Amino acid sequence: MAEKMIERAEHVYRELGRLFPEAKCELRYVRQIDLLVAVMLSAQTTDAAVNAATPALFAMYPDAAAYAAAPEGKIEETIRHLGLFRAKAKNIRAAATIIALDGGVIPNNQDYLERLPGVGRKTANVFLSEWYHVPRIAVDTHVGRVAYRLGFAPKGDDPAKTERRLMEVFPAERWSDLHHKMIFFGRYFCTARKPSCGICPFVGCCVEPRL
Repeated sequence: MAEKMIERAEHVYRELGRLFPEAKCELRYVRQIDLLVAVMLSAQTTDAAVNAATPALFAMYPDAAAYAAAPEGKIEETIRHLGLFRAKAKNIRAAATIIALDGGVIPNNQDYLERLPGVGRKTANVFLSEWYHVPRIAVDTHVGRVAYRLGFAPKGDDPAKTERRLMEVFPAERWSDLHHKMIFFGRYFCTARKPSCGICPFVGCCVEPRL
């Protein structure tokens, strides 16, 4: 069974590479704090919407200390059109306060990141993979859906379990790249409502093909 799953993983990685050879993080950022804020903002919001909001935000707040010193409600005004904007603004300000007190540099440390307000495992994984190039698989709704449909995780599996299952069958050097490819596949091909099953290279191993 394990051998078959590893063979399936090889097939999936190869075909995803053909479909999305240039898959990468679509959030735009320059500085370390920009990336963390962008990933925090991306929860339940499209990357395109985040990228539309962040230029003004990044210009106003160039570092963690600037976010920490932001007047109450000011961050909210800039991200008002994003989902959950009040909670996100509160968490960004609180996380930035901690980072500023710790010297303004976000360390390469999973536990530190996950202790920040508004930063869960997925956000920490994205940040570590993108900024520090640490091998990580961040399981969002797209990755979770694709992992289920391709038979790597059962339906309803929680993100942490799905992450572990994927890490067991894909080698570590592929994790970060796989994360981006699975996101692109779920976002642009294997969508939630209208997946492109008729031209999908994985239709033979999909657990719920719609033909």
